[in-house]
Amino acid sequence: MGKGAGAAGLRPAWQASGGLSALPNPPESIFAKMKGKAMALTIRDCVAADESAWRRLWDGFLAYYEVTLDPAVTAFTWARLMDPANALKARLAVDGDRVLGFAIHQHHPSTWVMGDDCYLEDLFVDPAARGGGVGRALIEDLIALARRQGWQRLYWNTDASNETARRLYDSFVQDDGHIRYRLVL
Repeated sequence: MGKGAGAAGLRPAWQASGGLSALPNPPESIFAKMKGKAMALTIRDCVAADESAWRRLWDGFLAYYEVTLDPAVTAFTWARLMDPANALKARLAVDGDRVLGFAIHQHHPSTWVMGDDCYLEDLFVDPAARGGGVGRALIEDLIALARRQGWQRLYWNTDASNETARRLYDSFVQDDGHIRYRLVL
């Protein structure tokens, strides 16, 4: 999956093609298909009333990656998502009253552009809704949000073995070849 700016002389495909402005704008109404039935998706900010639905999806996200977090970390993450002063935010894909997926993101200054970048930290779609365009709709929504905010680039990481997700991500931009290093302090 694409990962931010590279070393001098390296230009990710989305940057070479004009950055976020070169990517398609999502339609005003987003329609997806889930298990043979059409659904009208609403992509919106996560609000306090979404906590139980978000926690259900978050638990699925952690289970997929075989990660166990201290419940205090999950509670702290939720509190940050609800704090208007915190840069960490979540967008939800909703069909009626059912939350189908989330895109957790944050913007930050960058040394590579004159402005901010947007980091898509976590993207997850309910397994029952996968393959129906929900993940694509969440990314397209985040692209549109980043454009409205004047952010310069959108980037994210994924597990190298997540071939299904990588097919989706490759339809937006090719992997820029960077490898992530994470040192736990």
